[in-house]
Amino acid sequence: MNSLKPSETVSNHRSGFIAVIGRPNVGKSTLVNALVGHKISIVTSKPHTTRHAILGILTEPEWQLVFIDTPGMDGGTGRLINRAMNKAATAALGQADAVLLVVEAGRWRDKDQQALEQVQHSGLPAILVVNKIDRVRPREKLLPELAAHDQRHEFAAIVPVSALRQENLLQLREQLVALLPQQEPFYDPDTVTNRDLSFKAAETLREKLMHSLRDEVPYGLGVEISSLREDEAGRVIIDATIWVDRESHKGIVIGKRGQLLKEVGSAAREELQQSLQKRVHLQSHVKVKRNWSDNAQSIRELGYDGEL
Repeated sequence: MNSLKPSETVSNHRSGFIAVIGRPNVGKSTLVNALVGHKISIVTSKPHTTRHAILGILTEPEWQLVFIDTPGMDGGTGRLINRAMNKAATAALGQADAVLLVVEAGRWRDKDQQALEQVQHSGLPAILVVNKIDRVRPREKLLPELAAHDQRHEFAAIVPVSALRQENLLQLREQLVALLPQQEPFYDPDTVTNRDLSFKAAETLREKLMHSLRDEVPYGLGVEISSLREDEAGRVIIDATIWVDRESHKGIVIGKRGQLLKEVGSAAREELQQSLQKRVHLQSHVKVKRNWSDNAQSIRELGYDGEL
């Protein structure tokens, strides 16, 4: 795993990599964003929003937590892209010092059990995060569930949280720091992710598309940044290609008289401008790459190769 030049060694400093795993839609990306305090990963209500392993880095004077936000584990069957995403999640365990297994309050499914088995196989110290506790009323209903989780595995800790409302995150950070080895930080203090602007632009556009489109389109949707530059006036110029895997989806993405694509592009541009504090010009084109999500070469070309 690549990193910047390590900072000066700090006595008793703790740092390490934490794999954040779990089945789809349990709130892993929302949790990482809340812990780091920056939008590292895009978030939607649709499963498989996260397709890559993405680092979110939180640094304090005495410690550094490097979170590996991973795609949802779902058994690794189906399309090649699905298997590549599972490969990314599994690979994260091989790079980590500790694991956050994220589950949803009130729900334990077969895919949660499969994710737990991956944790057990890794042999890494693990914290179970029971997310979305804001949906549980009264809170006392959590007690038997937490007791049941305690019997599933010898977790270092079980921490109920609401990533959305940022409840109990300080307690979670403290538990994580205690698990990490004493070593120097891997990244400079001002680094919050390992991903560049091109990746951020592509993911921001894909997020806005997923919010706007019907269920069957997003899974066969990919975004590629053809070019990204800054002009003499300091404006960021981005040319993006939106790939769909069916001819019938092209018209859906564009929308009537191009309205949907225009609205999506505007929303992505506004978010990027706010994040960068620079003017952004975003131009998008929609093209068809038939069944790209089940084609190994296309998956590699679009960056969904399952590698960290």
